[in-house]
Amino acid sequence: MIPTITAFKNAPDRGRGLARDMRVRWALEEVEQPYQVRLLTFSEMKQPAHLALQPFGQIPTYEEGDLALFESGAIILHIAQRHAGLLPQDQNARARAMTWMFTAAGTIEPVIVERETAQYSESDKDWFAQRQPLVDERVRAHLTILSRHLGNADWLDGDFSAADLVMVSALLRLKSSGILEEFPNLSPYTTRAASRPAYQRAFAAQLAVFKGAQAC
Repeated sequence: MIPTITAFKNAPDRGRGLARDMRVRWALEEVEQPYQVRLLTFSEMKQPAHLALQPFGQIPTYEEGDLALFESGAIILHIAQRHAGLLPQDQNARARAMTWMFTAAGTIEPVIVERETAQYSESDKDWFAQRQPLVDERVRAHLTILSRHLGNADWLDGDFSAADLVMVSALLRLKSSGILEEFPNLSPYTTRAASRPAYQRAFAAQLAVFKGAQAC
């Protein structure tokens, strides 16, 4: 059965591949699973039909038969468990990959999003200039630990896995900040992941939606 995911009809990231349906698209492309996309406006995301799938009125959602999921990390974990290629076969390695998935979503990404949110919603506040360096330092502190773990390896633990997919999806939110470049192994890490054919296909698909919305 071909799953259906939801995505923004007019993404606020302006086609930069940062909306969270992107990482679900990427996971599906990695496992070569065809999928359908239902595009939603911001108004439609708050309607009962969508709230029945995603009670917080966000995207993405994932529907496959009588299964409906929300939260991109949970969706990616489901895809990785159902299809070969995104989690190691060895049980210990598999558990480590899941640990890094949760680290990406629960530890690394929140401080990055906090920085991002401050940039566009607090920059006009009197205290922004004092607070922003503190937020940046929290990001750097987390990236220092991540960089130390990655070391000279290509991926977080052995071969590319869902852990790298979720981690890189978070790190790409820093692409224009200059912070990633402070860590000699993290910028190449994100470039290496974004060069994967599956990522490129997912990015092109999401960008096409944005261009289509702009043409309307």
